[in-house]
Amino acid sequence: MFSKESFIKDIFSESIADFNKSALSLFRYQASANPVYREFLRELHINASDINSIEDIPFLPVEFFKRHQVKTGDFKPELVFTSSGTTQSVTSSHYVESSSVYIKSFIRGFHQFLGNPEEYIIIALLPSYTERGSSSLVYMVNYLIKAGQHPLSGFVPLNESTASKIQQLDSEAKKANRKLLLVGVSFALLHLCDHHLLHLNHTIIIETGGMKGRRKEITREELHAEIKNKLNPKSIISEYGMTELLSQAYTIDGRTSFFTPPQMKILVRDINDPFCILPEMKNGALNIIDLANVSSCAFLATSDIGKTSEDGSFEVLGRIDNSDLRGCNLMYY
Repeated sequence: MFSKESFIKDIFSESIADFNKSALSLFRYQASANPVYREFLRELHINASDINSIEDIPFLPVEFFKRHQVKTGDFKPELVFTSSGTTQSVTSSHYVESSSVYIKSFIRGFHQFLGNPEEYIIIALLPSYTERGSSSLVYMVNYLIKAGQHPLSGFVPLNESTASKIQQLDSEAKKANRKLLLVGVSFALLHLCDHHLLHLNHTIIIETGGMKGRRKEITREELHAEIKNKLNPKSIISEYGMTELLSQAYTIDGRTSFFTPPQMKILVRDINDPFCILPEMKNGALNIIDLANVSSCAFLATSDIGKTSEDGSFEVLGRIDNSDLRGCNLMYY
């Protein structure tokens, strides 16, 4: 019998012994205990007991989170995250049974790719996200700020004094023998680039996407080049996440490809055949397995286009034509 508690303990142990086995176990549980996913499988005439490989698992389109409560089991959610979007669009809602699962997930990713929050002064440049109050990104950053335990950490508004504030904090980080970690949405970072020349030599910038239709879309390479030219940070990292996920992927070492934490895996499907999983280095639409989504759905089909590599990393190359513009994915990479 499937136990959420035991499963969560297993996937957040030091390492997941057998990812595929864990994924198949969760799939069979969610195929039974998640009404939306169960109906989705029924419409596809798929019997969960016939699925013996993660490549054969049907992936639920993330758009289902816009119209349905995608919940595995009957519970009162501790958190409800909603996506950003244009004023005309319908936003997604992710019902999270336990905040502790989300915290374990993003803390693991942060430690894996960035280290201990106490190594940093953490500031966030997330205009519009902080105003919503139901952003999973804001929740994560707020927790990391508190975990870092530095009095200068916090959220920074985007106004005429933002640039001088960040430059000063870069200097303070050097004095405190810490690095400055600036988490920012793309349009806000580009706003700084348009109006200021900074020298953030002790700053690591994490850009999270999020053009939100405010500017002409540019590639990630163009974005990073502009940030490097105008803000002169120590380094730039990209974060890949979405409302429907409880895990995040990050770029490392100046690369354009994203790496995932142990509880997350990317598969690539044929754009014209959603049941055909493509081999490495072939372009297609991204399917995501996020085992942290134990109480929603762990098997999600996105509208992002990309490819995987032999080392388990993946690239995001764009979005399927005519797909909805949504929050942090409004950039065309």
